[in-house]
Amino acid sequence: MAGTSGGRPSIYPSLLYADAKAAIKQLTEAFGFTELSVYEGEDGMVLHAELVQGNGAIMLGSKGRGGRFDAAMEGAGPTGVYLVVDDVDAHHQRAVDHGAEILMPPTDQDYGSRDYMARDVEGNIWSFGTYAPEIGV
Repeated sequence: MAGTSGGRPSIYPSLLYADAKAAIKQLTEAFGFTELSVYEGEDGMVLHAELVQGNGAIMLGSKGRGGRFDAAMEGAGPTGVYLVVDDVDAHHQRAVDHGAEILMPPTDQDYGSRDYMARDVEGNIWSFGTYAPEIGV
């Protein structure tokens, strides 16, 4: 598998939303992502967006924009994504303050992590915690 250089992540979860603008708003305001780029079509549909948190990133766009990825994702269910955060309790409070649906409050796990779980505006499950496996390269 090819590596990356310059500190770029080598994996980018990619999600499609019926209302990508609402998803971007929630992901930035409630879950602490930062917009790296957002590209819209002439009709205002989000064609492609990149959001970052820590040293990771996700890509997202609008459902129904056409193309192979959109067709392949048609009818796909929600997905789950895990993100490492330094302060689970503060991150959780931010999500609560912005009205995110919390599925599990901050909880100490048997394996040493502290995690919480939330659902985004379109049903995807986001887990945030301190567990960060060491990846040897």
